[in-house]
Amino acid sequence: MTEINEAAVRAEVRAWLEANWNPELGLVEWRNKVADAGWGVPHWPTQWYGRDLPVGLVPVVEEEFQRIGAIGVAKAGIRTLAAATILAHGTDMHKEKFLRRILTGEDTWCQLFSEPGSGSDVAGAVTRAEMRGNQWIVNGQKVWTTSAHKAHWGLLLARTDWDKTKHRGLSYFIIDMKQPGVTVQPLRQMNGHASFNQVFLTDATVQPEFLVAEVGDGWAVTTTTLMHERRGADALRTWASASTRPGRAYEEERAEIATTMEPYKWYPQRAGRVDLIIPRAKETGAIDDPVVRQEIAKLMVMSKAAEWTARRARTAQEQGRPQGPEGSLGKLVSSYIARASARLHTQMSGANAMLTGEGSPMGGVIAEILVSVPATSIAGGTDEIQRNIISERVLKMPKEPSVDTTKPFRDVPRNTVS
Repeated sequence: MTEINEAAVRAEVRAWLEANWNPELGLVEWRNKVADAGWGVPHWPTQWYGRDLPVGLVPVVEEEFQRIGAIGVAKAGIRTLAAATILAHGTDMHKEKFLRRILTGEDTWCQLFSEPGSGSDVAGAVTRAEMRGNQWIVNGQKVWTTSAHKAHWGLLLARTDWDKTKHRGLSYFIIDMKQPGVTVQPLRQMNGHASFNQVFLTDATVQPEFLVAEVGDGWAVTTTTLMHERRGADALRTWASASTRPGRAYEEERAEIATTMEPYKWYPQRAGRVDLIIPRAKETGAIDDPVVRQEIAKLMVMSKAAEWTARRARTAQEQGRPQGPEGSLGKLVSSYIARASARLHTQMSGANAMLTGEGSPMGGVIAEILVSVPATSIAGGTDEIQRNIISERVLKMPKEPSVDTTKPFRDVPRNTVS
């Protein structure tokens, strides 16, 4: 490609798709072709299944995939965080072993950060990783781990040095979730789903080559994962919908959505379903209520502002600037939008918003929104954590007094047994 611009990119990807897209291919076979061509993640380095394109041109490629009905590489779930982290901190061995299978959807991932005694305080992890002989031995417990019951691999934060300060004694690993010593127990949520799990690690092993970065650099790697997680939360998410088109690739994608991606199917509801607000207002007649119209206007203004903030973040990334405050700003505003949307859904549906089953608003979707939205203010770092980050790192306000960052971690009071 001699010139990188929208027209040239659109023409090239369109020509490639018209020459290569075949819905009768197997899903993994097709995604391997996409990965080899670099069109699945065109902003990634050419060496690692991309085309070194600016992030701003990624939507152009996606539009051409949608135009022809072609399936893209696997992008949903924790696998996207794993890929971003491995690209930033992983060795060539990590990239060779994991990136392609992330894109094809052959491997699923989970994130082993939160613990019963340190939810949002990720750096307070007490799960131990000790080098014994020629491998790491891991013992501890993780919780709120999405898709752990389906995951092949986990992103693990564990403490490797108790004599260093809280953040400096952590290391970051890639752990095999299917090995003996890893026990996964699903947690039933109040919305009826069981996406989260608690994970018990009992003498689980990690080979030395699956350490990411250096021993003691775990917090820096974790920050990368969390920033991408928060950046992903800044948009009002839609969810994968199964195509009804005929063809083997479509059939296998439908099966993937129904199984591997099942734990995430309620995520649009936890974001508040802003996309349903105006249709529901028209359907219920609330569109004629001036008070409701005012609240809808406020919500749509905030939603559009969040979208622009997300675009600013993408532009910064395109220009090679480091991760800025947009992730935490977007994460915080997504909580506000979700709650405001849930209130509006309740205002328009009244007491019926609590109903599920036959005859309930949208077949129970509105009720699922109400019981799912609180998760937005917790997952990926609570609203309180985001406010601290914004106040200290963006507004340069004085930090809160800390009693646990200057002494060896073993001397820090905790509410769990180490």
